[in-house]
Amino acid sequence: MKEGIHPDYKEAKVICACGTTFTTRSTVPEIRVDICSKCHPFFTGKQKIVDAEGRVEKFKKKYAKKQS
Repeated sequence: MKEGIHPDYKEAKVICACGTTFTTRSTVPEIRVDICSKCHPFFTGKQKIVDAEGRVEKFKKKYAKKQS
């Protein structure tokens, strides 16, 4: 490998939206994520809907059965 062309690879703190933090190594000192292994549905077995733009409510409203 050539000398002086690679970025510094140091410890980085990963912060999840659920509040979980852990350390890893990266070229940036801090990484913010929306979903981690502590809150991801695949690992927890619980369904969690992440809706930032109101798409789920819009779908439910559009396809809701109309009561007569």
